[in-house]
Amino acid sequence: MSSVIDQAVQARLIAITPRSRVIPASLHYDRADPFAVRLVFPPVASLDGVEVAWTFGRDLLAEGLREPAGAGDVQIWPSGSDAVVVEFHTAVGMAVVQFEGQDLRSFLARSYEIVAEGDEAQHLDVEADLAALLREA
Repeated sequence: MSSVIDQAVQARLIAITPRSRVIPASLHYDRADPFAVRLVFPPVASLDGVEVAWTFGRDLLAEGLREPAGAGDVQIWPSGSDAVVVEFHTAVGMAVVQFEGQDLRSFLARSYEIVAEGDEAQHLDVEADLAALLREA
């Protein structure tokens, strides 16, 4: 079984003007970083033509599928019958993106096949991570 998941999804960028538009995105999960989910928007999806990537907790995604979650740079909540809204905050602005809830639930289920919910700490290599940090110091 692979230890990495890359899943293409479509998102709807919620905007006042010009108007909302559908943009591509990719969800990424890697057993080597078992607590994290990475959401990548390709250059075509950004205003300045640069790839944008956000990394946040897998548990935040799971909670946000059920109820409003997050108090920092990433906030997630269910919306309507099967949509999920993800709001991103930076020092220079914010973006609001809507996903099909089923796409996110499917991705999350696939990630649990790689690392079961609650077993994340068993997949960390603390000694290797500490050695890498000490080499960089």
